[in-house]
Amino acid sequence: MTKRERLLLIIISGFLLASLRLSAMAQAEDAGKPGLVIYAYDSFVSEWGPAGRVIPIFEEQQGIKVSVVSVGDAGQVLSRAVLEKENPRADIVIGIDNNLLSLALKEDVLEVYKSANIELIPEELLFDPSFHVTPFDYGYFAFVYDSEVLKRIPESLEDLAAVEYRNKIIVEDPRTSSPGLGFLLWTVAVFGDDYLNYWQQLKPNLLTITDGWDSAYGMFTGGEAPIVLSYTTSPAYHVEYEDSRRYRAIIFKRGNYLQIEGMAILKGATNRKTARAFIDFILTEEFQNEIPLTNWMYPVNPGVKLPESFKFAPRPRTSLSLSAEVIDKNRDLWLKDWARLISR
Repeated sequence: MTKRERLLLIIISGFLLASLRLSAMAQAEDAGKPGLVIYAYDSFVSEWGPAGRVIPIFEEQQGIKVSVVSVGDAGQVLSRAVLEKENPRADIVIGIDNNLLSLALKEDVLEVYKSANIELIPEELLFDPSFHVTPFDYGYFAFVYDSEVLKRIPESLEDLAAVEYRNKIIVEDPRTSSPGLGFLLWTVAVFGDDYLNYWQQLKPNLLTITDGWDSAYGMFTGGEAPIVLSYTTSPAYHVEYEDSRRYRAIIFKRGNYLQIEGMAILKGATNRKTARAFIDFILTEEFQNEIPLTNWMYPVNPGVKLPESFKFAPRPRTSLSLSAEVIDKNRDLWLKDWARLISR
């Protein structure tokens, strides 16, 4: 072998070794990447939330790694998706409900997907006829009170504005929180154009307005106020895990506001095929069975049996809601006027 041939062999060998090294590095990098990225609200990802139960099941089924990112409340999840619209970093968003639907559709960040499993869900819970968003649970907003502190229980929204509840109520901000937006819409559903007058009367009774549900409920159970905006199912949690009937939900005669939560695939999702498989998965009993005792909502799949503790979750006789069209037409004005009143 001549010197030239040996030199050429060395160059080729070096090139092949470098190529193999780069290929191995690329494979290692790909192995470390999640096969699905999900943006979710805080309580979904918390140590007691559904993520820790349902995600491992899906990972095993698909043979992939799923990354669930806690983004804040549901309103903040949507805001993050809109912010990253041109370069989406997630495949799925969790928490787009019947009240946020019109905004999500207006921002055009979601992909249409009609799961074959959608037939398992009652028609009245299918709040998005365009199938951008798939429902996975539902519940009713309610004011929850501390029965060891509160002596007279309010029976209506009007009662909450009474002077005896001065600085005793915690609610969430409708600009950042889905319960907060739900309550604002609740007041519109009940009072119509007079909703701002109601908020003016209620304002002195608000101890604080938090960014999200987690902080509001934490302050409530910490004893900072005896009334908080939450869900009718909240007392069931305390019965199940604390064997306590101290905290109770109020059902108003004029009705409680309905929330249906959904998930959606983002436009431009990197892992579209796996994202569709996940949407199929959320409607199965494997996923739905975990909803009552982790997300403390009602599963949309009627085949799921509710735990005994849900006997302490009262259901309203009247369910209130506003259409997506009405919300879309008025949301910005309602929020603007609300913010102006609260900031005075």
